Amino acid sequence: MNYAKSSRSMRSMLLAGAVIVAPVPAFAQVATPADPVAPAADQSTEQDGEIVVTGTSAARRARDTPLSVSTLDAAQLQRTAASSQADILNTVPSIKAEGGGGEVAVNVFIKGLPLGGTYQLTPLQYDGIPVLSSFGLNSSAYDVYYRNDLGIERLEFVRGGVSNLFGSGSVAGLINYISKTGHDTTQGDAQIEWAERGRVRGDVAMSGPLSKDAGLYYAVSGYYRYDDGPIRTGLPTKGGQIRGNIRKDLSDGSGSVTLFGQYINDRVQFYLPSPLDGTTRKRVPGNDGRDVNSLLTDAVSGLGFNRPGGRFQTQIADGVYTNGGQVALAFTKDLGEGWGLNGKAKYSQYAHRFGFFLDGDGLANVPQTQAGFLALRGLPSNATFTYADDNSAVPGNAILFANRFQDRIRPNHDVSAEINLTKEATTGDFRHNFTLGYYFANAWARDNTITTAYLGAFNNQPRLINLTVRDAAGNPTIISNGGLLDAGVGYTNNTAKQSHYAVYLADQIEADRLVFDFGGRLEWSDGHIARAATSTTITDATTPNLSTALRNVVWENGTVVRGKVSAMSWALSAGVLYKLTPSLNVYANANRGFFFPALNSVSINAAGLTQSYQPEIIRQAEVGLKYGAGRITASLSGFYNDLKNRRTVLLVNGTGGSVVEQVTIVSTKAYGLEGVLGVRLLDHLRFDGNVSLVHDEFTALDITPQFIGNKEPRQPNVLYNAGLYYDDGAIDASMATTYTGPNYTDNSNAIRLDGFNTVRLVAGYKLPLGSGRQAVRLGVDVYNLFDSQGISEGSPRQVAQTVGTYFVGRPILPRRVSVKLSLSF
Repeated sequence: MNYAKSSRSMRSMLLAGAVIVAPVPAFAQVATPADPVAPAADQSTEQDGEIVVTGTSAARRARDTPLSVSTLDAAQLQRTAASSQADILNTVPSIKAEGGGGEVAVNVFIKGLPLGGTYQLTPLQYDGIPVLSSFGLNSSAYDVYYRNDLGIERLEFVRGGVSNLFGSGSVAGLINYISKTGHDTTQGDAQIEWAERGRVRGDVAMSGPLSKDAGLYYAVSGYYRYDDGPIRTGLPTKGGQIRGNIRKDLSDGSGSVTLFGQYINDRVQFYLPSPLDGTTRKRVPGNDGRDVNSLLTDAVSGLGFNRPGGRFQTQIADGVYTNGGQVALAFTKDLGEGWGLNGKAKYSQYAHRFGFFLDGDGLANVPQTQAGFLALRGLPSNATFTYADDNSAVPGNAILFANRFQDRIRPNHDVSAEINLTKEATTGDFRHNFTLGYYFANAWARDNTITTAYLGAFNNQPRLINLTVRDAAGNPTIISNGGLLDAGVGYTNNTAKQSHYAVYLADQIEADRLVFDFGGRLEWSDGHIARAATSTTITDATTPNLSTALRNVVWENGTVVRGKVSAMSWALSAGVLYKLTPSLNVYANANRGFFFPALNSVSINAAGLTQSYQPEIIRQAEVGLKYGAGRITASLSGFYNDLKNRRTVLLVNGTGGSVVEQVTIVSTKAYGLEGVLGVRLLDHLRFDGNVSLVHDEFTALDITPQFIGNKEPRQPNVLYNAGLYYDDGAIDASMATTYTGPNYTDNSNAIRLDGFNTVRLVAGYKLPLGSGRQAVRLGVDVYNLFDSQGISEGSPRQVAQTVGTYFVGRPILPRRVSVKLSLSF
């Protein structure tokens, strides 16, 4: 595929869309005032004053919306975020977010829906604009492209009801961060953070008028940080982002136009599961007697090998590398007599690589003695092990760990646009807000993966090891050269392009005590897939005594298999809310929705014929109560969902140490309860908490039908958050815990992971510097206060994981103390 030509065509489509819709959404202009006590998710910061608009036709209070809504304001976001989206999303009911991998690629699980992780069913948006319009072109998570900073006004997470109809749509839920925009007064925030183990981060955000007379306003924010990591690996995390918006309010007060922009250049390290004690599941000591916290190592950064057309050199040291950005245009316009028009369009392009250390070699996957390593591979026992950096002998009792890493090269570009025609009308006692909309998106991405195997010692930041063996005649064979074990464990080079076209119609109906939501969506999707064929090539015929794995390389051979798929599906949603009293509302909603299968789950034969491409149908229902009066806010809801013929894609160990994408077709059902409670105990002290009880099970499995009826892996039955928050304007302090209940590592339910609590302590002192918001705050933040040793997952690459001397799992991140100095002006 011609990348440059495709990029130019995307830009042309964006410009055309901008002309058609003529340019930011009304929702981005309504700021929710922050409560002095940072509330937990789903707690109204103003009782009757909170406005939520995501997934609705017109702005309204969260309590008056017949669906589940969770909101966090800027203060809560700032105090909750520690290292990743997981810190924030874990406070939302029914979400389990795994952040053990570091800052990005968070695995998000929700309401018992079958996921392989990341954001497959919960699109990530900023200002109602999707970060990426299609998931499954590759497996990179949305959060590698876009990050949070001090320029975020609030988070809205809307699920169920009609939230699946508008814009990009999603029946599982929409994660939407709303940016700060400028107003008549210039204001800003700056923050510097120092944390143990080598972390420094600086943030700044400013907003204000460019010209009051012209109705022109700006907001800009960004960050830069350097971090040796919560777990030291010798591979630093470093980089930053800048983003902002310029808004033009129309002179007649009928609307606005906003231009958004973002640029990111960032490198983040990602932590994989590692061997733990098979009985206690705690970290085990390495050869030096110290506990092994991570097997990432900068020693592999020099590895490379010959390939057809030149030499391949790994860029694994960059970790998750993202360089690029997004530009978006949005508008809202009141046309008069109840008519309105709004829309948005965006174009993004990113150079992206995901440097990925795996959790074993695909053969043993655990530490081995030198004799065990040789025996597993059928190698002669006459062997010489030396360290690659100085050629010194490896002690005979040293434990080895063979591992792999992947250079995943994943550039992408994406264009999306939507336009909505709205109409307000009154019939008798009912007020209607009609929305007729159209959505278009086109995304392209490459997924070029090179897998390399290496041999190292079992230590933190392991040294690489050379290995030469000799047969009975004394003839040598080099098995590991400079630590390199296999130059061609696996290779893929795929590209995918997907287009979406949708029309939707909805009506939001309100009376004094009744609220109705109705709507439907019709969507088409086209996909184009290209996959390079591979063959084995001898690329080093001159170096003597090399093993076959070092001499031969699997690489693309110039043949490309192409396939096309298309599908159409529809969604219907309905919701009703009744105001029993001024303080108590009862609501219910139900919907029939769909997901289009990820393109990386579609098989293609040599003739270019694809397997069937049918939408995955999901049905959901929810009923609940919402209460708010005096010092108490609360909600209680029950939900049910069932999902048919979901194609899940897992990266699992293949033959000979390769990594393959395993596609499993599953059906599931789940039901449960969500409860949320907020109590203002004293004028400056508040309790906030939520609990989720979920039962889920497989109702169909194509590969392993014997596991039908089992629980889905990595999905706990119990989740809860509870915290006390104090803020008197000068002193603030909070202590909150997040509990993740027991869950299983894989579909067999053979290995159960224990539940764990993660406690967060935040405290600070604010000193006013003058009138208004001018103040300085010095705060301390302790993540994982009691240094809990919970395991967030087993080894996803082992389809049926077993436990022996070792258990391969990913512990949650350890305790980390940070100090933050903040300035508001």
